[in-house]
Amino acid sequence: MKNTLLTLLSSAVLLTSCSNQKEDAPASDNMEPKVVSVEHPSWAKSASIYEVNIRQHTAEGTIAEFTKDIDRLADMGITILWIMPVQPIGVEGRKDPDSTGAAMGSYYSISDYTAIAPEYGDMDDFKAMVDTAHSRGMKVILDWVANHTAFDHHWVTEHLDYYTLTDEGVPSVAQNQDGSLTDWTDVADLNYDNKELHQAMTDEMLWWIDQADIDGFRCDVAGYVPIEFWRFSTAQIREKKSDAFMLAEWDEPYLHEVFDMTYGWDFHHRTNEVAKGEQSALSFDEYRDSVLLPKYPEEAMKMLFTTNHDENSWNGTVYERYGDAHEVFFVLCATYTNGMPLIYSGQEAGLNHRLRFFYKDTVDWTVNPLLQDFYATSIQMKHDNPALWNGQWGGEQVKITTTSDSAVYAFYREVDGNTVAVFLNLSGEQVAFDYSNMPVGMYEEVYSGSMVEMKSEDSMELTPWGYMVFVK
Repeated sequence: MKNTLLTLLSSAVLLTSCSNQKEDAPASDNMEPKVVSVEHPSWAKSASIYEVNIRQHTAEGTIAEFTKDIDRLADMGITILWIMPVQPIGVEGRKDPDSTGAAMGSYYSISDYTAIAPEYGDMDDFKAMVDTAHSRGMKVILDWVANHTAFDHHWVTEHLDYYTLTDEGVPSVAQNQDGSLTDWTDVADLNYDNKELHQAMTDEMLWWIDQADIDGFRCDVAGYVPIEFWRFSTAQIREKKSDAFMLAEWDEPYLHEVFDMTYGWDFHHRTNEVAKGEQSALSFDEYRDSVLLPKYPEEAMKMLFTTNHDENSWNGTVYERYGDAHEVFFVLCATYTNGMPLIYSGQEAGLNHRLRFFYKDTVDWTVNPLLQDFYATSIQMKHDNPALWNGQWGGEQVKITTTSDSAVYAFYREVDGNTVAVFLNLSGEQVAFDYSNMPVGMYEEVYSGSMVEMKSEDSMELTPWGYMVFVK
């Protein structure tokens, strides 16, 4: 059964990435505000993150082939490589929607935590990948699935007591927080009421730091696992590696006690709603003033994104969900307070189809290779301007008032003499507007390279879904 402390969370369902469709974490309204944030590693202050889908990133679908792409990603300015699970995938109950026998299974149905799936390579390949990333000043975090295992994981026979059992005494399919069954029929629910599991799971995580020198973990469906376990495991992880970085796939303030960063699901939903015309640009003021500032620690980092493996496979490509607005919303993710922007495998090449979750479905890198310049510019902008840095290092976000605030989202951030002013047209119409409360001076517009003298009050015009970012 799920630990009773999980009743602190809403009982709303969060379908994790091993299922057919994912619903996102519940809203933050019922959570205790202002937990004390974990101390972040200093290397994360200007970081951006890239999600690596080893299976789909290259035609070969191997770790070794992906490693050849690390130099390109480093040149783009990426700091963190989040590696989706590379461990062996369970066979028992493996999902094969096409009934063809060609399914490779869910990445998140793991049959052995301390091994590499042979289709991806071996441990030497993984270590070489980490070494290559480290040589370029990058960090590597590994996707970790602590909530459940495959049904043919060796713990099922060796430690049946680690699992939530049915009345028949066999492991249950993964459960929701209220004890109802998910449709994740390929995975067995772990029971953290058994305290021996806490150390066993932690030991599996520490193995990867010992063996491969990874730099942390992205923790799948983190809110389904009791906070007591995360306190227990992260203490040992940081004792082993003091500058480890922990990312939680969950959107709640309480996890910032132990995690460096949580998902910005609420923020992401708002970007989709604004793109569809269901909300206005004012939604992002409301998020900042009613959610982020009052509920989250000042130092909190939120991962902001326009796509990831779940969104792409289950909810649609950025072109399906945003259309021509996909660039402007990524600029918002790269500049918004407390946010760290994410790029997903192939996004920078115009990934325009839903990668099939259970099958081999290689990214087409020829769709729009020129788009990489846009993403590289956005990432480098964040890296180079302390005003945009993460957590406690970045500048406060201050609103620039416009005569079209429902369409234009404008703000500036400033720290240690560095100022970044952001103007985003979050509508499909051309907008001419007046603005005020702009710090004066000579600025460079990031995406055009033009030098512009900005006044405190002036007029501006933006194309549909247009954007300008000024730095000095």
